[in-house]
Amino acid sequence: MAEWEGKSRGTLLGYKIYIFFLRNFGIGTSYLVLRFVIFYYVLFSPRSNKDTYYYFRKRHQLSRYKSVINIYKSYYTFGQTLTDKIAISTGLKDKFTYAHNGIEHIDNLLQKNQGGILISGHIGNFEISHYFLEDRYSISKISMVTTMAEHANIQEYMERISMKSHLKFIVVQEDMSHIFEIHKAIDEGGLVVFTGDRYMPGSKVLNEIFLGKAASFPAGPYVLASRLKMPVLFVYFMKGKNRKYDLYATTAEFKARDAQGLLKEYTNSMEEILKKYPLQWFNYYDFWKDRAKQ
Repeated sequence: MAEWEGKSRGTLLGYKIYIFFLRNFGIGTSYLVLRFVIFYYVLFSPRSNKDTYYYFRKRHQLSRYKSVINIYKSYYTFGQTLTDKIAISTGLKDKFTYAHNGIEHIDNLLQKNQGGILISGHIGNFEISHYFLEDRYSISKISMVTTMAEHANIQEYMERISMKSHLKFIVVQEDMSHIFEIHKAIDEGGLVVFTGDRYMPGSKVLNEIFLGKAASFPAGPYVLASRLKMPVLFVYFMKGKNRKYDLYATTAEFKARDAQGLLKEYTNSMEEILKKYPLQWFNYYDFWKDRAKQ
């Protein structure tokens, strides 16, 4: 079983303090403060340190030295994406730029008005892509499936200070009622976004070779997409240099009702992205069960 339990770190006070620095001293100063904050996480996160080390050492075949250094670099990059998310959602979007590779695939789906499924992952920062896509589309046609697993008081605070977005969220429910919302969104010609690399404990999984070793993935997005016979895109929003983001969108090629084949296409696409952005793998737990066998 994966060790991720559906909840991120952080307190409401910590968010407020950090946002204070961001608003009053700018993004650059916030990045500087972040460098010291990350040392705290390195010192007091032995399990995620070990899992991240394995990711660089075993999955990317880096030296021991580079693997250790990249633990800090990865945490820092993740912290930057969180900073960017707050900055962009609170009115500082003009401080960032973005480019796109394959956005015509999204254009095509929306123009056909047939509905479709987008699959992303916990890499990069796809959650903020809608702030940029709103300039191009009626974003109300795109819905994101989420567990909304943050602490409730942090959610409420961020909703108060963030710019309003027409992006729709479909929250996963224990009674499975979210399935009806997903079908409704697709039937109305919308696009539904899933994160395809992380599953909740107890849910059904599919296994596939990923970066050289078998790993478990949530079965839901792949089974649903393969049964609906809907077009599927793999989409990622990756952090580049100098406050730039790059959107990637590619069309999945798979047979109807072949969930395993679709998953294989997904892992292949993720591998290609992570070759370019190895620091932006943000699943800080025993994803490949390397530590579980020690």
